[in-house]
Amino acid sequence: MNTAEPTSGPLSSVLIRGARVIDPASGLDGVRDVGVRGGLVEAIGEGLDSGAYERVIEGAGKILAPGLIDPHVHLREPGQVHKEDIESGTRAAVAGGFTTVCCMPNTSPALDSPEMVEFVSKRAEADGHCRVFSVAAATAGRKGERLAEIGLCLDAGAVGFSDDGDVVESASMMRSVLQAVKETGKCFMQHCQELTLTKGAVMHAGTVSARLGHKGWPREAEELIIERDIRLNMGIGCAYHIQHMSSGRSVEIVARGQAAGVPVTCEASPHHLHLTHEAIETHGTMAKMNPPLREQSDVEALRQGVADGVITVLATDHAPHTDDEKRDTMSGAPFGIIGLESALGLYHKALVETGKIDWVKLIELMTINPARLCGLDSQGIGLISVGGPADLTLIDPEHSWTLGEGDLAGKSSNTPFLGWEMGMRAVMTMVGGEVRWTLE
Repeated sequence: MNTAEPTSGPLSSVLIRGARVIDPASGLDGVRDVGVRGGLVEAIGEGLDSGAYERVIEGAGKILAPGLIDPHVHLREPGQVHKEDIESGTRAAVAGGFTTVCCMPNTSPALDSPEMVEFVSKRAEADGHCRVFSVAAATAGRKGERLAEIGLCLDAGAVGFSDDGDVVESASMMRSVLQAVKETGKCFMQHCQELTLTKGAVMHAGTVSARLGHKGWPREAEELIIERDIRLNMGIGCAYHIQHMSSGRSVEIVARGQAAGVPVTCEASPHHLHLTHEAIETHGTMAKMNPPLREQSDVEALRQGVADGVITVLATDHAPHTDDEKRDTMSGAPFGIIGLESALGLYHKALVETGKIDWVKLIELMTINPARLCGLDSQGIGLISVGGPADLTLIDPEHSWTLGEGDLAGKSSNTPFLGWEMGMRAVMTMVGGEVRWTLE
């Protein structure tokens, strides 16, 4: 059964024996023992002496990966802790195999100052079950009117910049943001939504919205911002990242930008790799997303974009809301769903079980690639290396299970994936050498 709470023990040394160790950063893919001592990886090899360790975890038949990283989560603290907070959100993270999450700045107040970035760090250090890094706001209050304290937020520990939840609407301000973030060496993460095309829209513009009488949200609202920003960035060269991509045509636009040498990357989320706008008819507001669920052709194009290497990061956009909020009307209910506990299984179902990618590529998309996006690889995060932090995820590739409410470790349960069967599961999450969660 699922342990009721994350676990943490005083053990200083652990041996994980005989697992298939996959570390995309180094190219390692083979059966190995991994020894952990004092929070660090002490040794990687065959036949390590189990007597030298206080605890032995049998890994035979399982996959040992670098701790999973989610570069796009909403922890809701400060300001909306009735939905989630740093403690509960990181509890959900370790239950899904994640050892690092990067939280978005659309809190209240926004994460737009060094004091707010430091607040998150202190709260995570005190109450977090995994590592938490801040993606700070690029504009003050996320209002798109003037730059935030970007340099000071960097000094306080911000690993990227975004006005997520809102687009940087003005092209002039967007140019200034790209120039300012370029100076930090970090990435800018854009929420791509052309606002004049989406005012009052609640779902994809298509046959379902027409049938239900809802205002539709066209693909062009995403695509136009991507095209604009790539063009603005051609002469600047800021690391530019597109969040939660939903349109198949967006994949084509990004591929052209990448081919032209523009430093543009993008991510896909579990819901956009599985669901279409038809889910609104069966799940109602539980399928209300920003950007919205689109059509099967978009799902297939996004999956192919992963297979082709255009989409290089997988990120949940974990967005907790209360049951009461989601029970509102389609126009009144908030956008978004939770995703941390189910993400690994859903990615595997969409990409590995369909033959689009293999295990090595899946782990790359969930570890070293998001680590590089946020500059965390320089801290040894996202890889398994001797002397590096012992952030590890043990995965049972044959563990079949069905997502139920008892598997949700955070405060909220807003997901349309309850009842879905998964063909594998993370069974242990280790952060800094401490086992923070196990499936027993």
